[in-house]
Amino acid sequence: MSRSNYDQKYLRLRRKHPLFYYQSFQYHFKGNEFFIDFHFSLGENIHFYPNHVIKLPTHLNWGNLDEKELDQLVFHLGMVELISYWKATCSPQVIVRPFQLNKAQILWWKKLYFEGLGEFFYLNTIETNLSDFMELKSESENVIRLFNTNMHDDHIMIPVGGGKDSIVSIEVLKKFHNSIIPMVVNSRGASKDTIINAGFQLEESILTKRSIDPQLIELNKQGYLNGHTPFSAMLAFLTLLTSRLMGIKYIALSNESSANESTVEGTNINHQYSKSYEFESDFREYYQKYLTNSSDYFSFLRPLSEIQIACLFSKFKHHHASFRSCNAGSKENIWCGKCSKCLFTYVLLSPFISPAKLESIFGKNLLNDLDLKPILKELRGLAETKPFECVGTVSEVELALTQAKDGFFKNVLLESIVKEDNNNKLQEAMKEWNDENSLPKKFEIVLKDFLERCWN
Repeated sequence: MSRSNYDQKYLRLRRKHPLFYYQSFQYHFKGNEFFIDFHFSLGENIHFYPNHVIKLPTHLNWGNLDEKELDQLVFHLGMVELISYWKATCSPQVIVRPFQLNKAQILWWKKLYFEGLGEFFYLNTIETNLSDFMELKSESENVIRLFNTNMHDDHIMIPVGGGKDSIVSIEVLKKFHNSIIPMVVNSRGASKDTIINAGFQLEESILTKRSIDPQLIELNKQGYLNGHTPFSAMLAFLTLLTSRLMGIKYIALSNESSANESTVEGTNINHQYSKSYEFESDFREYYQKYLTNSSDYFSFLRPLSEIQIACLFSKFKHHHASFRSCNAGSKENIWCGKCSKCLFTYVLLSPFISPAKLESIFGKNLLNDLDLKPILKELRGLAETKPFECVGTVSEVELALTQAKDGFFKNVLLESIVKEDNNNKLQEAMKEWNDENSLPKKFEIVLKDFLERCWN
């Protein structure tokens, strides 16, 4: 489809569906489960009812949150969920009915929607700008106010996805702290294995389920707009809500400094926008100003690059057989061996894990698969864009390729890569520390100490 055809589709849908409504939300407790339902609509005819279920561990106290604060936290989770449904039509006006948003809040949300949908606009060849893509209005006198509540300083919530990053966070932090609470969204084999292999029980974890309204899937089948949304922004508000329910102060994400690099060079388009430090900083400022100043949300791995995290992960051998970062194979809990996530992870681990071991993990030697050559070009910055996936920077891919362990250089995809026998560059990369982070001092000390001991 040509750019003009995409633009016509975008404009046609906006004319057909000029209004999108955030109608309401409701919630209730049943035992140790917290049920949330949202109601969005396109005009008066098309309705969406997405929902969340949060299963809380029974070994800790929970549920003592002020009802007004709980309303606000649930409402804000709905503001992020709204993005997935709004993008189907890109309606020019969004009407928010449950709470009042002031001018600064409206600007904050518009920035999140616009930057978080940068990839969506780019791949759908939609030409728009921050001012014109959408008007956000609220029709409520229900004002949002700041809460200040005592929290448990001795608990840390760690979202777990089953990949190497959250494994590093949970393994390093458990050596420093004995009150870790793993948290999972839509659990799968790899996330469950991570929790168990790290020495925790599923029953002592926070298990959440997020469900998409089938009506949205049906609209996509009919040709409505579709594409990537900022999942990690949803995770931010979900973890804030859940931590407040549990009275947990610290929320330790596992996003790294490499997530700050744009996917399309020379632009702000970043597949990982909601994993970037820019979003993290914006989010912290927003919730501390409007919602709660008692929580501490940060990314534990933000000072590190992907290649540093790969080095740390290589030390946790009891996770090597069970970790997964492949989205294509997530339902079957496998490495598909065909996508950018598989190849990127394989490459990043090549300086730290032997060829034979990596082949046993991934099921084959990915660097001998000529079908992956176009993906390798994208990862190396030799194509128009990097892969639209959660992958690291071009420079660390190059570093990993040149520093791969002996045995990799017989592989066909490395025929143009020159092996560098000295590892001074790798040693220097291991010592890097990005000061643009939100780590509390005591967490910074722990991470620096572990990084130094790992490499030495």
